[in-house]
Amino acid sequence: MEIQHTNFEGLIVCRPEVYKDNRGYFFESFNRNTFEKTTGLTPDFVQDNQSRSTFGVVRGLHFQTGVMAQAKLVRVLEGEVLDVVVDLRKDQPTFGQSFQIMLTAANRTQLFIPRGFAHGFLTLSETATFFYKCDNYYDNQSERGLYFNDPSLNINWPLEEEDFVLSEKDKQYPNFETLIAAL
Repeated sequence: MEIQHTNFEGLIVCRPEVYKDNRGYFFESFNRNTFEKTTGLTPDFVQDNQSRSTFGVVRGLHFQTGVMAQAKLVRVLEGEVLDVVVDLRKDQPTFGQSFQIMLTAANRTQLFIPRGFAHGFLTLSETATFFYKCDNYYDNQSERGLYFNDPSLNINWPLEEEDFVLSEKDKQYPNFETLIAAL
């Protein structure tokens, strides 16, 4: 597995080694020993989630607070998405900054997102199947969100505003300044 550290503490891009032949391909999408050896991190994944979305769907920016915070290892099984995280860790120099990366079924790239980040993605293909491992269980009482299109976040979304498809809940999330004041 190829590991690429970002300028965000603990946020890591992972690219598995893919073996191809006339039958197709094979790769290990996760191996605890390899992950721990190459990253120095020891997440204990307890829940896997999967979603399917159509073009223009934005899911996020979501996170859980307190003891129910989650680290995630995310990837795309089918299609392509623009994956986005925002650092909500006040003690980090990257606090309030965003990071984005294209995750596709073709590039098989994964992103490890440590606890303390808001996370979301935009579907850029006709459909996309998104998969993520979490190191903590979903808890609706701890769930929070950040408005995905807050101009202060400087996220470069590649679609026009009218092309976004959001849940009613995601439309109601606060902007960054309001969210941080409430945390």
